[in-house]
Amino acid sequence: MTDYDYDPIPLDPPSRLSDAEMQRAATLHKDFVSRRRSVRAFSAEPIDRTVIEACVLAAGAAPSGANHQPWHFVCISDAQTKRAIREAAETEERAFYGGKAGEAWLSDLKKIGTDASKPFLETAPWLIAVFAERYAEDANGVRHKNYYVPESVGIATGFLINACHQLGLATLTHTPNPMKFLNRILGRPKSERPFVLLVVGHPSLEATVPRAATIKKQLDQITTFI
Repeated sequence: MTDYDYDPIPLDPPSRLSDAEMQRAATLHKDFVSRRRSVRAFSAEPIDRTVIEACVLAAGAAPSGANHQPWHFVCISDAQTKRAIREAAETEERAFYGGKAGEAWLSDLKKIGTDASKPFLETAPWLIAVFAERYAEDANGVRHKNYYVPESVGIATGFLINACHQLGLATLTHTPNPMKFLNRILGRPKSERPFVLLVVGHPSLEATVPRAATIKKQLDQITTFI
């Protein structure tokens, strides 16, 4: 781990909004985020690397346990690597849809129409493999514990998805099970566990979304105010 200077520094807060401005901004942001959809039909139109770099840096600004930032993002545009990932992912997916998932899970998936074929893993201009760093190792090979790793990486992934959405890019969280093939293909150490494979790009002109995926729980179903 890096040694940090833990002396406190002044907070640089965002501009403070009036109550009315805050209410308007909150509603606009809610409406904007509510239009986000998981997409499975992507355009091959390229996205400049600098855009992906900025989105990853936004993800890296997420809070984490003891500020250890236990994540690593592998951003893939290389066609050969994307092909290897697709082939490995579809091998796992065929087993999953072939019965490994169980009847209840497969029944639920019918509502969104997914199957073992994952052409978007090659078509989309970028794949971002998000790895959770279970522990860190210093130059001497000494392990250092990370804290709240799944929680921290989950928050960072949310930041990443939101950053892409802000730019009008479509995303898909892809989680074939197991995902250890990502360590092998991408050369990541055993200290890292694949967390999610995020597909990023513009949606194709023919892209559709399952109607079932647009149905979200209402406020009173997900919230309790005390």
